[in-house]
Amino acid sequence: MMDHVVYLALGSNVGHRLANLKSAITNLPPQMDVKKKSLVYETPPWGYTEQPPFLNQVVMVKTYMEPEDLLGHLKRLETALGREPTFQNGPRVIDIDILFYDDLVLDSPELTIPHPRMHHRAFVLVPLNNIAPDFIHPVLGKPINELLLDVDRLNIHEYKGK
Repeated sequence: MMDHVVYLALGSNVGHRLANLKSAITNLPPQMDVKKKSLVYETPPWGYTEQPPFLNQVVMVKTYMEPEDLLGHLKRLETALGREPTFQNGPRVIDIDILFYDDLVLDSPELTIPHPRMHHRAFVLVPLNNIAPDFIHPVLGKPINELLLDVDRLNIHEYKGK
């Protein structure tokens, strides 16, 4: 039964970025039922800046999978879509991160939910705000639209390319 609501962040800056995002979303079922998709945004690289810009998107899905199983499934999907090992914040074909899983707060060696750095990252908050502006961050106790006020959104633009 698909009863867990999960928000996933997707990003790509290698190859055909838009096709990479679409392929990731297409391959989420049957384990995940996609309910909402944000607009796609072009964003500057974060952390390691000597790389091409990213396309970022957030999707809301429903799933029956438990958090750790979901993480393993998403990592296998990334590999199947062409992701190869690289350094932290380096270029990648596809990146899929769990932002929220219901209102769960989890901190294990393998997985932290909510995503521990998302509230500092406009490339996550802008698309998340597009589909869930009133969602309350279960640790910070603030809605996404308020968290967005504290990040620099200057170089993040809706992607209108093909």
